Amino acid sequence: MNFSSSPVVSLRDVAIYQDVNTILSNVNFDIEKGEFVYLVGRTGSGKSSLLKTLYADLPLLTGHASVADFNLSKLPRKQVPYLRRKVGIIFQDFQLLFDRSVADNLAFVLRATGWSDKSKRKQRISEVLMRVGLDAAASKMPHQLSGGEQQRVVVARALLNEPVILFADEPTGNLDPRVADEIMMLFQEINKQGTAVLMATHNYEIINRYPRRVLKCEKGRVLDSQVQEFNLINGY
Repeated sequence: MNFSSSPVVSLRDVAIYQDVNTILSNVNFDIEKGEFVYLVGRTGSGKSSLLKTLYADLPLLTGHASVADFNLSKLPRKQVPYLRRKVGIIFQDFQLLFDRSVADNLAFVLRATGWSDKSKRKQRISEVLMRVGLDAAASKMPHQLSGGEQQRVVVARALLNEPVILFADEPTGNLDPRVADEIMMLFQEINKQGTAVLMATHNYEIINRYPRRVLKCEKGRVLDSQVQEFNLINGY
């Protein structure tokens, strides 16, 4: 696969912190546009903290990092919403608003990211729901959907602003194997259309079924399968 010259994510000599504790150090890797990368490691190894740093939920205190052409080491808080428009974030626990319909969940995000035209919001909502196979679910409430359908809504929400990369934190963790595989196939399709994906997961069956590059958080470092071999049996 040919990638453009400018990586969508680039880290040099980065340290990742949890409160005041250094959890990862000397982190160096790039993710190219259109690439798919897994992020693995034991619970507490720093996966979620690394993801949160990349979408500016945690501050970058040490080293240099850029995401979607934003310099995280010099990113003012008022610029964070502009970064978030360039990336999609997918959570294991969905984080949907259960007091409003699927369409209203998506409209809330569009309004918050500057979509002032109601007709354009409606059109974009229809486009992303169709893309994830939920075009008939716009008027439903989240509690009326299965877990897999709720996760598809979360993916749709992440796609609203046509992100250059999706950051997915254990997106199949609460799903049964069949539904997890359906969500994974959706990620594969989105990736084929040009969106990069960084997916944290404990599901090593999925990694075996859909092999891609792997970053592994281990003993305070991030290992890269492009650079070195490491054991993925049971995630250790």
